[in-house]
Amino acid sequence: MSTVENSGSFKLGDRMVKRLGYGAMQLAGKGVFGPPRDRDEAIAVLREAVESGVNHIDTSDFYGPYVTNEIIREALHPYGDDLVIVTKVGALRGSDASWNPAFSKEELTAAIHSNLKNLGLDVIEVVNLRAMFDVHGPAEGSLEEPLTVLAELQQQGLIKHIGLSNATAKQVDDGRRITEIVCVQNQYNLANRDDDALIDKLVSEGTAYVPFFPLGGFSPLQSSTLSALATRLNATPLQVALAWLLKRAPNILLIPGTSSRGHLRENLAVADIELSPDVMAQLDGIAAAKGA
Repeated sequence: MSTVENSGSFKLGDRMVKRLGYGAMQLAGKGVFGPPRDRDEAIAVLREAVESGVNHIDTSDFYGPYVTNEIIREALHPYGDDLVIVTKVGALRGSDASWNPAFSKEELTAAIHSNLKNLGLDVIEVVNLRAMFDVHGPAEGSLEEPLTVLAELQQQGLIKHIGLSNATAKQVDDGRRITEIVCVQNQYNLANRDDDALIDKLVSEGTAYVPFFPLGGFSPLQSSTLSALATRLNATPLQVALAWLLKRAPNILLIPGTSSRGHLRENLAVADIELSPDVMAQLDGIAAAKGA
């Protein structure tokens, strides 16, 4: 059985995907802006990921912008029947690489058509609406208008399923009055566990949760426990952090990103890392230490 298979599967929309996926953000240039340093390596990474069993790729037309979707299409099109590509809308990049809200009907409609064109798709499996009330984290605000626009595009057959990114629990509940929300994609890791209650609620409902920045929020002091445990397990800190996420809840789908095949292999190997109850307890204590 392959390493990716060992991670198990979970439902995303109406498809079962491996819990170890791939996030394409790092395929763009520095600051997720402009072309990659090595386009050939970016293409090789994508092809190896899929050959290794990955069938869930997360991307967006505002990565680059347009860069990652164009590389995905070049590397993988025509896509295999089991490959699920998830994209995001709700933001536009400025010429200075800034991230700007793009919630109007015209902007969202243009974003969907742009993603379809650049990915070479007739329909997008899952589109996440990226809330932009605060670029750095979830913040309250109504998503009714942009979600209504996406629901209309869904009815037109351009989108199969809709999710939310950078969203609060209230926005998820409110969004479900407009359309089915099949996944939530927020920052979550050992040190930033604000979504603990949301994850538990979503798993009880059978909804996928997709964390990003699995090592975000660490200082050297706070990561000393993680580093020591990684050494003990003959793994890297990132591998242990990812393995903890896999064990945290069955609805968690991982999308670690990288622009190198060597790092990709390290990421995919996390499914074989065994975390004992003692190790889990020590890892769980990192968030408590951070808040002390």
